[in-house]
Amino acid sequence: MIQNLGLDFIDRTLRTTGVVLLVILSFCLYYLGIYPALAILSGGVWSMVNLMFLSALVRAAIRPDKVDKVKVTGLVLLKFPLLYVSGYFLLKVPVFDPIHLIIGFSVLLGVVTLKVIGRALFGLDAKAQKDENMQEAL
Repeated sequence: MIQNLGLDFIDRTLRTTGVVLLVILSFCLYYLGIYPALAILSGGVWSMVNLMFLSALVRAAIRPDKVDKVKVTGLVLLKFPLLYVSGYFLLKVPVFDPIHLIIGFSVLLGVVTLKVIGRALFGLDAKAQKDENMQEAL
């Protein structure tokens, strides 16, 4: 499973989360209204941007060669103050209910969890490992 949970897993998760957020947006616009739908969308987009920054930070900080200190410093200065201040202000917008924002923040976590459970249930990693072993044997 380690081979399939690489950097491409993060990219696929971000794409899937974007599609899920658009589907949720269409249903929420109809059933909940404009502000709850925008709150869920804003929370989801915030969590996606957070994952992008976190992924870039880890890639810059954990490298086999020398750490790129300038890039790490820039990402830390962007991610922590700016991103979390914007998250705080999202929570302080009076028309956004905090429960809708929390739902939006959690969409990414739900997508990651369902992707991992799906891979485990369908045995995709066992099939990939078996195929790789077959290729090595030839």
